[in-house]
Amino acid sequence: MSLRSIPAHAALFVLLLLTIAGRSIAAQPPNVVFIMADDLGYADVGYHGGDVDTPRIDALATEGVRCESFYGQPVCTPSRAALMTGRYPMRHGLQTLVIFPSHTYGLPTDERTLPQALRDAGYRTLMVGKWHLGHADRKYWPQNRGFDHFYGNVVGEVDYFTRERGGVVDWQRNGEFLREDGYYTQLIGDEAVKLIGEQDAQTPFFLYFASLAPHAPYQAPQDYLDRYASVSDPIRREYAAMITCLDDQIGRIVDALEAKGLRENTLIAFASDNGGATNALFATGARSEEERSESGGVELGAKPPASNGTLRGGKGTIYEGGVRVPAFFNWPGKLAPRVVDEPLHMVDVMPTVLALADGHGDSDHPFDGRDAWAALSQGSPSPHDDILNQVEPIRGAIRKGDWKLVKRATLPGATELYNLRTDRGEQTDVAAAHPDIVADLESRLIAYAKQQKPAEWLRAQPQFLGAQGQTLLDPGFDIDDGGLPREKPVLPAE
Repeated sequence: MSLRSIPAHAALFVLLLLTIAGRSIAAQPPNVVFIMADDLGYADVGYHGGDVDTPRIDALATEGVRCESFYGQPVCTPSRAALMTGRYPMRHGLQTLVIFPSHTYGLPTDERTLPQALRDAGYRTLMVGKWHLGHADRKYWPQNRGFDHFYGNVVGEVDYFTRERGGVVDWQRNGEFLREDGYYTQLIGDEAVKLIGEQDAQTPFFLYFASLAPHAPYQAPQDYLDRYASVSDPIRREYAAMITCLDDQIGRIVDALEAKGLRENTLIAFASDNGGATNALFATGARSEEERSESGGVELGAKPPASNGTLRGGKGTIYEGGVRVPAFFNWPGKLAPRVVDEPLHMVDVMPTVLALADGHGDSDHPFDGRDAWAALSQGSPSPHDDILNQVEPIRGAIRKGDWKLVKRATLPGATELYNLRTDRGEQTDVAAAHPDIVADLESRLIAYAKQQKPAEWLRAQPQFLGAQGQTLLDPGFDIDDGGLPREKPVLPAE
């Protein structure tokens, strides 16, 4: 039947219904799943030629938009702050190192977070996994920073099987601390699948799947270790097994979305927080084999298991191996497969997602990030004039186009310039040949440096003796109103 055969008033009614339906479909914002890997080596995914088995990650990457010049920060906490706020972490005082267990600071509560903005836009906001943006006060916890549901841990690393750190079990669901059997990565996979299954298709959701893997301690279930029985290095075997387990959980998330009929309207984004650790100090460095076996890390002086391929450096450095990370965006029917080599940054995620969700940030805390949708969907140039890789009192790095400046202020100091188009591995310093480019980038870096807040880590750390935040007075650590002591299963006080 055509509209011509329907009476005029009925035809108008049908057109009105079709128009309303079309607007409803068009107006339905996408679900967003952001998957954060932790300390994943740039070359340790299959689609980058790695020898670790990652078929589900590879499929999402090759069927989506591979971002080959995507930047995080040198370490965990700053990258997570960048993701959650769309602002460089030097604006929060979180630019230096990470929040250690005995530290009491966190992401400032006047910062409007991505889940807060999405919740205001009508989203249900969900998080599973590692937070690492403040633990010493409940005001810093995820459920008080915009998440409707949180299941995971609030400090940095924990034991994958016990979720214990320093004698405290750091594992909770919405503020209630738990003891559970199971392996960290599989537990958060279970929770993510359950949450997806509970979602109302008419209400968009944001799921932040914040994996601890493959961050140290290097631990994996036996069946995953068996898959890498031919790998002679036991730490590399554990590390590879951890990544493959993570890959399986990502596959389960995709399958759950498909089973629920949500996959076609779900944007999946993936990135590591920083590069893989190539220095034992950033892989839970241990002073002895006995200490290493207890911590699950790498003995000081030994080589950590991650590979960043041809990129220079690793976690903790401001060279490409520390800050350029595996990343992609996948949305069937909306993002055609392509490789984007334009410089993008973790701070771009929030403004890009909010533009799709019809959400907004805080005018008092303007974004450093940019809406990168045109770069992702059309291959347009980067929305950035320059990208700040890092700035803190002792060092900094900035990229503009193909050029990257690295500046170290610690004596004797150095100013280096690299052309990343021809020298991605940062092997040839060409600063002397391009003084005009050095001057431009240095002035930009110094302008950022003048805007930075004092680093909270530098202000806090003099109170502590150990590199992991061990206090002079108290050899353990506490989570205020939280954590389960090793022997006493007491829930936190309200």
